[in-house]
Amino acid sequence: MQKSNLIVILGCTATGKTNVAANMASQVNGEVISADSRQVYRGMDVGTGKDLSEFNIDGKVIPHHLIDIVDAGEEYNVFEYQKDFLNAFEGIQQRNNKAILCGGTGMYLEAVLKGYRLLNIPENVELRKRLENKTNEELLAELTTLKKLHNTTDSIERHRLVRSMEITVFEIDNKNLINDYPKIEATIFGIKFEREIIRERITKRLKQRLKHEGMIAEVEGLIAAGVDPEKLKFYGLEYKLITQFLLNEIDRPAMFNQLNIAIHQFSKRQATWFRKMERNGFKINWIDGNLPLEEKVDKIIRHCE
Repeated sequence: MQKSNLIVILGCTATGKTNVAANMASQVNGEVISADSRQVYRGMDVGTGKDLSEFNIDGKVIPHHLIDIVDAGEEYNVFEYQKDFLNAFEGIQQRNNKAILCGGTGMYLEAVLKGYRLLNIPENVELRKRLENKTNEELLAELTTLKKLHNTTDSIERHRLVRSMEITVFEIDNKNLINDYPKIEATIFGIKFEREIIRERITKRLKQRLKHEGMIAEVEGLIAAGVDPEKLKFYGLEYKLITQFLLNEIDRPAMFNQLNIAIHQFSKRQATWFRKMERNGFKINWIDGNLPLEEKVDKIIRHCE
């Protein structure tokens, strides 16, 4: 396990990737870092597939990170995710354990794997005031002295031109911060099923969560705890449609049918994102999801030796 300092296990929803990651971690002294944009929220458990029991392997709790770190209803973005990932990754490195990144949120995965720091660059009030009376041509001329332009729309739309100036000035003034990104050598694995099998797994899991796992009660509880229903709708999928059902905006059959379709569409978007990652040069070693769990874990471990 010395070739890489990060093992990535990705896949579409309902592929069982967390189970693979946790079982692998139990064998290699590993810690799992979640790459799921909704599992960061406390109280959003059933709808996000946050089964923490999967991290209990033979009575041992596998260390896991970036799950339950934000209250439901709060905002959390990819900039914060990258910062939190790097903190977790550094701690794992210091403990001489193996870091395993696991999830299906493509934007979060790429925030780690592209290897440069993302910055939520603030508005520069002083700079904007200085640029107020400049023409677009003058702004473009000044920007051209600072960087090579690739996006021609910067010279067409004033607000984009000003924002580009803002970003460029920030990057010039903060080179050390931007370039201060740890060297990550990642080996990427993907859990893959045929599309029809994925469809069956999604529908079966949805029925299970609605009938036996209390997914509707979970959303009721979030609303009762004071989470704004509009915020829940913003989280999409289960939280959007169940909230609509609870507000009597749709009936139960419509909720199920629309949710089933929406999750299938979400899964297809995930698959499209992973294909785009491959086109952009990320090597994903695909593993047949139909293999027994032990065999999937063994394949990953042997590949990394």
